[in-house]
Parts: sequence; structure tokens; C-alpha cells
Amino acid sequence: MTNKLSDKTVGRLSLYRRLLNNLARSGVKYLFSHDLAAESGATAAQVRRDVMAVGYSGSPTKGYEIAELAASIARFLDGECSQSVALIGVGNLGRAILAYFSGRRPNLAIVAAFDRDEHRVNRVIHGCRCYPVDVLQEKVAEVGIRTAIIAVPAGEAQTVADRLVRSGVRGILNFAPTHLRVPPNVFVQEIDITTSLEKVAFFARQ
Repeated sequence: MTNKLSDKTVGRLSLYRRLLNNLARSGVKYLFSHDLAAESGATAAQVRRDVMAVGYSGSPTKGYEIAELAASIARFLDGECSQSVALIGVGNLGRAILAYFSGRRPNLAIVAAFDRDEHRVNRVIHGCRCYPVDVLQEKVAEVGIRTAIIAVPAGEAQTVADRLVRSGVRGILNFAPTHLRVPPNVFVQEIDITTSLEKVAFFARQ
């Protein structure tokens, strides 16, 4: 089932989990599909299809039990085993990423960072050990990392991606402002902050 889901569906499920956890912390116990749709910007029918994909069903009278649905989505998205993530590039952006994710998802943790700056390597930054980029392939293969974040300048990103793919990485979150060329079996999510901001600024002027 997982392989048949689109990246947009997986993205919505991740959003549902965050919204559900927030609601649970505020004391809400149940909600209906149209409630979750209103919170997430989806449609009620879309919510119901997404929830069915994780194998959960609610009560016709009470709707979805929030804690149970959040747990079902967590099991579906995270799998049974924790995943280790590598971060390449520990400049300002990389440090911000480390600070943000530190302790946020115990089962999806950045366990190794890499940089070429001698002032950053062989240090623990926001709880994560930073290694020289020269040992990237060796370390990624040793730990069994399959997911990586690229936060290096555009001119270095493709070389880094090539090394990650050779190391067995199958998922890359790319913050470098360049398109990566990878094999079909490698999933890449590209985050171009400048393009996104330009888009927002354009529509703000309309």
C-alpha cells in the first residue's frame, strides 16, 4: 500500500498527525472527517480516503478517536523501526535544522552530520556528532542510513547527492537551490526557500 501512495498523500498524513497531536494536547478526544478537513485544508472525502489508507476507521456517531488515529498514522508513516538521518552541511541552515529536529521525532533522528570546515568537524552540535565530509560514504554505510538532508551550496549539492546514492541512501531532502539528478529509485524532496518566497511575494502584490 505504501508504494502506491503519492507524495501528496504522505504529506497530508504527516500534517494530520501534527494537527491531531496538537488537538490531543488541548484535551480534544474526538473529531469528524470534516473537522480534520477544515484544519488541514483538505476535503472531507480526501481525509476519509487518506485515513482508510492507514487502515483506521472511526465511529459513525463520534468520529475519529484522536489519540488512536494519530498512533495509527505514526505506525504507518514511521514503520516498526526507527530511521537514522544524515545531514550534509552544518552552516547556518544546517545548524538551524539540527536545532529544530533535536528530540522532535525520536524514531526519525539526525544521527550524523558532515561538513568540510575543520572548525565544525569532530564536534557535537545540537546533540549530533559532525564528521569530515571525506568519511561520508563510509559512515553512512556503516550506520545504515537511508535518508539524508543536503544543506550545502548549490555547486556542491550534486556531488554530495552522488556520494549519498553510492552509499545506499534512498531518500534526500534537498535545501540546495539546484535540481538533483538521481536514479529513479531515489526519492528527492526539493525545498527552494527563495523560489517559495518569491511566489508568496508575487501573490501578495496582486
